[in-house]
Amino acid sequence: MKSVYMINGFLESGKTEFITYTLAQPYFQVRGRTLLILCEEGENEYDENLLRMTRTDLELIEDEADFSTEKLIELEKKHKPERIIIEYNGMWNYKAMKLPWHWKIEQQITTIDASTFPMYFTNMKSLLAEQLRASELIIFNRCDGVEDLGSYKRNIKAINPKAEIVFEDANGEINEIMEEDLPYDLKASVIKLNNEGYGIWYLDSLEHLGRYEGKTVQFTAMVLKPKDFPKDYFVPGRMAMTCCADDMAFLGFACEYDKTEELSDQQWVKVTAQVSKEYFADYQGEGPVLHALSVERTKAPKEEIISFV
Repeated sequence: MKSVYMINGFLESGKTEFITYTLAQPYFQVRGRTLLILCEEGENEYDENLLRMTRTDLELIEDEADFSTEKLIELEKKHKPERIIIEYNGMWNYKAMKLPWHWKIEQQITTIDASTFPMYFTNMKSLLAEQLRASELIIFNRCDGVEDLGSYKRNIKAINPKAEIVFEDANGEINEIMEEDLPYDLKASVIKLNNEGYGIWYLDSLEHLGRYEGKTVQFTAMVLKPKDFPKDYFVPGRMAMTCCADDMAFLGFACEYDKTEELSDQQWVKVTAQVSKEYFADYQGEGPVLHALSVERTKAPKEEIISFV
C-alpha cells in the first residue's frame, strides 16, 4: 500500500506553506522518494533546493478531468515514491475523487485562511464541508485580528466533531482556551474545580479574568500564609508540575478570609470563594482576588500535585 497525505484547502489557504514546513522536518525526511502532486498553482512556489534535498518529485495536474486513477498510477510508475502528498484543489469535487485502490490516505489535513473563512463558509459551504468531513486536523492560519475564533470552532465541529482544530497567527500557534473547552460549567451557581479543573481555571483566570468576575468557585487547596501579606489574607493553592519533576510551582491567588489567623501553613482546606478583579500589592497591579465565603478543614486529595506535563 502507498501512504498518501491529503492536504485540502481553497487557493491561498496556506497549503503550500504547510507542506513546505512538513517536508523540511527531520521526521519526514525518511528514505525513499516523495511524490508531491500539485493540483493548482498558488502565489507561493516550492523551493527547488528543498525539493532536491528532500528527494521530492513535483507533478502538476491542472485539470480536474486529468486527476484520474490512470494518471496517478502513471505518475507512481514514473517516480516510484515511498510516500505521496497531494495538494488538492479546493474547488474540485472531493466526493468524486478516486485514488488507485492501493493508495491509502494516512492523514487528511485542511488549511483555512481565517480572514476569508466567513466568505467561504457562507457561499461555498458544501465544497468546504467535503474538505472537512474526513480531515483529522484543521489548521486556521492568519488569525491575526480575528476576535471570535470560538464561533469558527463551533462551525467546524458541527461538520466534523472529531477533528483537531489549530489556530495560528503571525507568532505561531494560539494556545487560547475556548469557553466550550473548559472542563466545568461557567454558568453553574458554584464552579466546582477538580485537579484538572483547578489548573485550567488558574491559567484561564490569568488570561480571561472577565469570565470569572463575580463567579463563585470551590476547590480543595493547601494553605500558604506569606509573612508580608495584609491581615486576613492567605493563598489557597496547589503545587503543580509545570514541566518536569524538578520544575514545581505553587499556583494560587490571594484570598481574603476573616479567620485567616486560625489557619496553618500547609493545611488542607476546601475553599468556596467569590472571584473579583482588584489591585493587590504582590501582583504589582490588578489581578484575581478571592473573597472566601467558607473555608473548611479537609483531608489531602489523593493526588496532591497537579500536572501540566
